[in-house]
Amino acid sequence: MAHLCGLCLALRRDHGQFARMVTNYDGLLISVLTEAQTGRTVDGRRTAGPCALRGMRTASVAQGEGARLAAAVSLVLAAAKVRDHVADRDGLLARRPVAAAARRVAAGWGRAGAHSGAAVGFDTGVLVEAVDRQLDLESLAGYGTPVLTVTEPTESATAAAFAHTAVLAGRPGNATALAEAGRLFGRLAHLLDAVEDQEADAASGAWNPLTATGTSRAEARRLADDAVHGIRLALREAEFADGRLVHLLLVHELERSVDRAFGTRACGHAPEASFGPPPGQHAPNAPGHPYGNPFGGQPPHPEKRGFWAGCAAALGLCCTCKVCCADEFEGPWSRKRREGCCADCDCDCDLSCCDACECCECCECCSCCDCGL
Repeated sequence: MAHLCGLCLALRRDHGQFARMVTNYDGLLISVLTEAQTGRTVDGRRTAGPCALRGMRTASVAQGEGARLAAAVSLVLAAAKVRDHVADRDGLLARRPVAAAARRVAAGWGRAGAHSGAAVGFDTGVLVEAVDRQLDLESLAGYGTPVLTVTEPTESATAAAFAHTAVLAGRPGNATALAEAGRLFGRLAHLLDAVEDQEADAASGAWNPLTATGTSRAEARRLADDAVHGIRLALREAEFADGRLVHLLLVHELERSVDRAFGTRACGHAPEASFGPPPGQHAPNAPGHPYGNPFGGQPPHPEKRGFWAGCAAALGLCCTCKVCCADEFEGPWSRKRREGCCADCDCDCDLSCCDACECCECCECCSCCDCGL
């Protein structure tokens, strides 16, 4: 949450209130990676004032070059997404006045992102070029085209952003490993988005990379699992001052995101959507909640509920089957994280990260490393 709020406030500070709507969970990884390499410093955090999305509480939030890079990347990619929707004449954007206004907003975001990127030594042109190449590849791709041909621009863009965090952190030796982790993260994000949207795209006639290239879900799952494994190996090659949050997000949570996307962790109910909201929160980018969520994680809630409020929360959890079927849910009175009764795990650890203990060598139960998770 410190990095999410830090990204949001960096957007507001440098580009105005309206820019805050591009805040997203993928972007905060840039800030997380930067701080993981430098270690948490006094200058890297500040106390932010009350915010409605934090229940009008103050909070310690991330600041500095990592947050600024995250803001630059978020703005440039949001601008590209708007231009893409305008080109496709989606919804209201089919009307010329609305499309013209959207183009002006996208152009402003693109310029602002380029300016912020230059301030931290990052050339956002690599992101713009990747987006343009993406559109060309999609227009040419057909049945039999390898799906990784279509995901390549996304891979290149995320690789560049991840690698630049090593420059900001003063650890240039990490650039190669983080570029590889970023490349695979981009591949995974593209694949999971395609898996989740495939049915809706088929119903609406929208272009979907899996359908267009004839890639089966089994092959998509194999590629996704390989990407998660590759990210894990790449992170081992990087040096971090404190890599626990990176490890949690890019090893444990990505694996669970893949399981959710392919529906392999549900118990008779519809699976939770990968890259969807935490239990009990608004849908991504819904009114009142400007953030998308790549991991399905849940922010901490330090205050306990009272007796009657806890009773109401407990009733809601039971009626929605979250006590049984959610990977995690918030305790009705303590507000601590709890694991669903049917959460799948093949070993005795409580992280759902092992596969018969042939795991990421990170579980405390395996005593394989000192990640502290």
